[in-house]
Amino acid sequence: MKRRQRVYTGHYRVRSYETDSRDRVRPVTLLNFLQDAASLHASLLGFSIKDLREKNATWMLSRYHIRFFHYPLLGDDLRVRTWRSVCEGYYAWRDFEVLDQHGTAVCAATSSWMVLNLSTKRPVKVESVVGDFPCLDRRALSSGFSPVPKLESWTRELPFRVRWADVDLNGHVNHAVYAGWALETIPPGFLMDFLPYEVEISYRSEAMWGDCVLSRASKIGASDSNVFLHQLVRDGDGRELTRLKTVWRPNH
Repeated sequence: MKRRQRVYTGHYRVRSYETDSRDRVRPVTLLNFLQDAASLHASLLGFSIKDLREKNATWMLSRYHIRFFHYPLLGDDLRVRTWRSVCEGYYAWRDFEVLDQHGTAVCAATSSWMVLNLSTKRPVKVESVVGDFPCLDRRALSSGFSPVPKLESWTRELPFRVRWADVDLNGHVNHAVYAGWALETIPPGFLMDFLPYEVEISYRSEAMWGDCVLSRASKIGASDSNVFLHQLVRDGDGRELTRLKTVWRPNH
């Protein structure tokens, strides 16, 4: 067993290729920072994807709930703190806090992960594979992961072909890529005036290299609502891959 470090802290600088046209960090960039910190923490503890493969298993992300407080600019230094917060049967929850160089909160997130048996492709109880994973009884974002509603009809749809660059260590599309595809379906005029404040993601199936994925979205609620539902499906068989709910705030 490696060092039992309950909380891992990673340091990241926002670089030019990680920002949008306003020099603000992209939401997907922050998701990548969270993923990197989680991966490094798991590796430090001896429970990385590489470690689990030696036990014929792997990590699989099930849910994400992220709240963005402000968007750092090009050159800003960020500190990402992450820890395992809850373990219940087939699910392990991991939380995150991101602060900028001034100590201002950038975002908070919580996530739910499963351990899959590589032979059966079915989940197994987390403790049976990573039983000595240290836990911190604190949540960065209080969320019980309520169901994300299914998108029944949509006003926008964009196709995306899965590139080799979209595939991760598990051989399927990386979870941050799905989020990027979902945000692309927001109407351009709305994107110019608003920024994501809250994102909930429910991962349901996987897409592979060469698949065509349809990203769909529609605003819900009143005409002045800032809430969208999203759905990603595989073209051809219509298999649902991901559901998302996004809440937006004015870009001030």
